[in-house]
Amino acid sequence: MTAKQIGPDVLIVGAGPTGLLLAGDLATAGVRVTVLEKRGAESNLTRAFAVHARSLETLDARGLADDLIATGRPLRELRLFDRLRVDLGRLPTRFPFVLITPQYNVERLLHERATKAGATILRGAEVTGLRQDAEGVTVETLEAGAAATHRARYVVGTDGVHSTVRDLLGIPFPGESVVNSVLLADVRVERDPEELLTVGANEAGFAFLAPFGDGWYRVIAWDRTDRAPDGTPPSLDRIAAIARAALGEDYGLHDARWTSTFHSDERQVPNYRSGRVFLAGDAAHCHSPAGGQGMNTGLQDAANLSWKLAAAVQGWATDALLDTYQSERHPVGKAVLRSSGALIRLALAQSAPTRALRGALTTLAEHLDVVAERGARQVSGIGIRYAAPKDAHPLVGRRVPDLRLTGLEQAPDGAPGAPDRLYEALRGGRFVLVSNDELSAADPWADRVTTAAPADPHGKLRDTVLLIRPDGYAAWAAVDPGRGELRAALAHWLGSPDNG
Repeated sequence: MTAKQIGPDVLIVGAGPTGLLLAGDLATAGVRVTVLEKRGAESNLTRAFAVHARSLETLDARGLADDLIATGRPLRELRLFDRLRVDLGRLPTRFPFVLITPQYNVERLLHERATKAGATILRGAEVTGLRQDAEGVTVETLEAGAAATHRARYVVGTDGVHSTVRDLLGIPFPGESVVNSVLLADVRVERDPEELLTVGANEAGFAFLAPFGDGWYRVIAWDRTDRAPDGTPPSLDRIAAIARAALGEDYGLHDARWTSTFHSDERQVPNYRSGRVFLAGDAAHCHSPAGGQGMNTGLQDAANLSWKLAAAVQGWATDALLDTYQSERHPVGKAVLRSSGALIRLALAQSAPTRALRGALTTLAEHLDVVAERGARQVSGIGIRYAAPKDAHPLVGRRVPDLRLTGLEQAPDGAPGAPDRLYEALRGGRFVLVSNDELSAADPWADRVTTAAPADPHGKLRDTVLLIRPDGYAAWAAVDPGRGELRAALAHWLGSPDNG
């Protein structure tokens, strides 16, 4: 067997949504990137169905949101228990809903973007070894029965719950199983459900029914008394019986094309970074499917890490910037574990006190708008913010909404026409500086920042200068800063103009 040597800047292990978004971002930034995927072909199976508002904003900043929305159906209200509903329709976003579309539609669009931008995707590449040194990382693979060696400056493991990268690094994955013996099937139905997502839970168990959009449905069912081992194909009759108990009817489930059994875990690695190797998505954290936050959290991991890695490869970022991936995303992963875990435990409550607590929380959310709004922001990702220095402007660390802008001569990605929205301006993968004045201060960093003025010069930002990161969060802001203060902020975030 002959080993071969390949030398991209970044190697990504795993071609799911997290890895593909990361690959597309890096390639768009001019970074040489290769994705290693163990599967020889794309799977038509899917785990996730929900794309939340913050993920749609992230895709909008990459020119993909409208195409993805065309593949699914928007849902403006999530029903978590019989009476607890989360109203997404009032979210302050261009996408006040959760989009119901199978995960493979997300993967298809991200795959097309990544390859068009120049990313290399190698399928049938099974990672067997990993070692790193001061200059880079060497990854050993088995490809078509032959040993291969890949070398890169950085590696990102996006290879899922059973991550080989994580195991090779020896990083622990502490946690526990939330629910065992969950039954899955892809089926046809005789009667379409009244709701887009059909969810039910009671003392016997729970069931969930979601459409693929092509006549097939994914059904997930759990019986409190059933403890079939993982991988055991359940009978359709068994699944239908659980659905009838939890939903009131089984909608005439028939013609299952695939069935399986799995368990849902709550786990998180203590560190998302180990030297030159990073973990993202399910390789770093996994949790219950309650709230549909799994794929969405992974997409946000990728959006946070991609521009930092690109800056490191291009030579204008310090190592401290790469460390902020851990300090910003680990708390988010922990919060998602906490919230989704609370939801699934309340949904599956057995004891009378826990069921009473669920009823009290439901009543509270029904009567207090602030509680309901906070829940909607949490589940959708809109409410996530990153820590900021104590003396920072209140906007720093917060997601910036889709501001109307002016003064952009052409789209940052080279497409014709001037963008007039922030998320269009972000499509070049650069920072965006928004100000009514002093935009020329950014000229030395023209290759790293796009400049624009707010469309309403007398609006809320009339005296505020705002520097927005490529992932749509405010890096720095100040009211009527001096030119020297602005240039110092640009140098802090964008490095020396002579680097890169």
